[in-house]
Amino acid sequence: MKTVLITGATSGFGKAMAEKFASHNNNVIITGRRADRLEALAKDLIATYKVQVHSLVFDVRDRKAVFSAIEQLPPAFKKIDILINNAGLALGRDYFEDAETEDWEIMLDTNVKGVMYVTKAVLPGMIERKQGHIINMGSIAGKEVYEKGNGYCASKYALDALSQSMRVDLVRHKIKVTAIHPGAAETEFSMVRFKGNTAAADKMYEGYQPLSAADVADVVYYTATLPAHVCINDLVLTCLAQANSFYLNK
Repeated sequence: MKTVLITGATSGFGKAMAEKFASHNNNVIITGRRADRLEALAKDLIATYKVQVHSLVFDVRDRKAVFSAIEQLPPAFKKIDILINNAGLALGRDYFEDAETEDWEIMLDTNVKGVMYVTKAVLPGMIERKQGHIINMGSIAGKEVYEKGNGYCASKYALDALSQSMRVDLVRHKIKVTAIHPGAAETEFSMVRFKGNTAAADKMYEGYQPLSAADVADVVYYTATLPAHVCINDLVLTCLAQANSFYLNK
């Protein structure tokens, strides 16, 4: 039994990963901004899988809130074996000249700085124990730029570089770092990106079968359960219909 901290666990990949790890008898720390969703998920995980669950309500962009929450974890949850930096988002799908600067700031603060804050807060315990696994949820948008992806692509390219840097810096502490880059997946991602425009969000998934949150959770779980001497550094995951960040066979 291990303790797994998952950010952005209120929906999508994060929720699916919490369910996956709990189903295999791991205790989980779930974080997010929506307290009601965290509470509902915690109750479900405890009732279904009989594991320990602790909820932390904070926005990863809030550095003080992140460090305070991690510092105040109950003793039973202090030893974090696996950190999954999943909290992230895309906002807007506009040409560069039309993009909202506030969208850029939110994406960079969440997708890059948020990962840095949470990892920095969790890391001392892993370093002390000379053991741990950090999994950063990137995107295929961090591998290949596509039209109208400017701010989001920039944030995910930065996360890719950050993951590589973490891997190099932390290898001396025997800490694994894995970056996982999913392609198109049917979650709340597009609804958030298109700011509640259901028609635009649904159109993104027409004509092919995208990844599901459960598909991604299965891959994340696999990378986290390999032998201690094996580390998957970088992994790109797409559905069959998607060849790269911009080509889909519909």
